[in-house]
Amino acid sequence: MAQALRPNNAGGLFATDGKPHPLQDTLLAVTLVLGITSFVSALVDDDLHLLSSWAGLVGILTGAYGQWVSETTRERFGLILGLGAAGVGFFLGMAHGGLFGGLID
Repeated sequence: MAQALRPNNAGGLFATDGKPHPLQDTLLAVTLVLGITSFVSALVDDDLHLLSSWAGLVGILTGAYGQWVSETTRERFGLILGLGAAGVGFFLGMAHGGLFGGLID
């Protein structure tokens, strides 16, 4: 019995469907930037807890919405990386002072 073969796309797992997805690509880029910012600022200095916690929170929200509207594996893969970095940065920022630490007495 003959099997149906998929076309051999370069990068198989990350292949797109050939259609443009400007919203999903924007959410992917924003989530990655916020996730990396949150993660790095949480690891560099405890005094950057405002930046890391807020960037992490916004990164988690944009990544969650991006997961909801994503259409390809490439988008989901990048969003998961950004969400993970944003989550770690958010929780480290919360542990070091939180969203309003030092601003509200």
